[in-house]
Amino acid sequence: MSRYVLKRLVMLIPVLIGVTFLVYFIISLSPGDTAAMLAGEDADAATIEALRHELGLDQPVIVQYAKYMLNLLQGDMGNSYKTGRPVTNMIVSCFPNTAKLAFWSILVAVGIALPIGVISATKQYSMFDNVGMVVALIGVATPNFWLGLMMIILFSLNLGWLPSGGNKGWSSYIMPAITLGTGDAALITRMTRSSMLEVIRADYIRTARAKGVPENKVVYQHALRNALIPVVTAIGLQFGSLLGGATLTETVFAWPGIGRSTVDSIKTKDTTQVLGNIVVLTITFSCVNLLVDILYAFIDPRIKAQYKK
Repeated sequence: MSRYVLKRLVMLIPVLIGVTFLVYFIISLSPGDTAAMLAGEDADAATIEALRHELGLDQPVIVQYAKYMLNLLQGDMGNSYKTGRPVTNMIVSCFPNTAKLAFWSILVAVGIALPIGVISATKQYSMFDNVGMVVALIGVATPNFWLGLMMIILFSLNLGWLPSGGNKGWSSYIMPAITLGTGDAALITRMTRSSMLEVIRADYIRTARAKGVPENKVVYQHALRNALIPVVTAIGLQFGSLLGGATLTETVFAWPGIGRSTVDSIKTKDTTQVLGNIVVLTITFSCVNLLVDILYAFIDPRIKAQYKK
């Protein structure tokens, strides 16, 4: 297991290099002049040129990227072009907000998806199954930003029950978490149903029923555990995406998270801040995937045996 984990961590290095390389050059090719944006509309050409030289933006892009990577290897993500603050400090202030929102969102998704998926599979083609799948289909097709705006209109503007945006305490988590969680719940529900349908038709499930094992034990102890591998994969991918910052939802709810920070930085071509955010998100997503792979070993002993080989 330790060798497998070490191998995955080593593989993260070329992934980081590739991601930062692509992002850096895409930003460099995007329209707009960072120095001109920072200097302001009234700045003259000399002021803009001096600022460009100070930031090192007058050098070739490949040189700028090489310098950035050398600093990154030393643990220095640089300073934000826009604020002048260290990028690390900006990330430390934003990332916990995104992580908390991701946690509550995935909790909402799993709390909705697993019961509906399991019951739909055990009662296939019933009214519950049909209604559940229609609701899941609607959830997949509903854009998160539209659902968020509708919730703001209803619960903030009309009823005044919840804050419309920002992080102002526990009540601020409710609408963003439901907005993100319902979309993820739809995907996880369909995955749970299809995986359970595969498992409950297996011979060992029929044998367990023939031996008189209680139905609840057959479903939740035998069938669900063996159906969890693809479900855990789906949950892990969705959670990794949420940790990556649900950009539209964070923007709609003015959430002070890393997704919104990335959007604002792209608008001003704040390359160092964008790259810092991307590096953290890449590492986070890779670590979540690694944890999901390790979790497989606890769900299925056969996978644990493969790690020992």
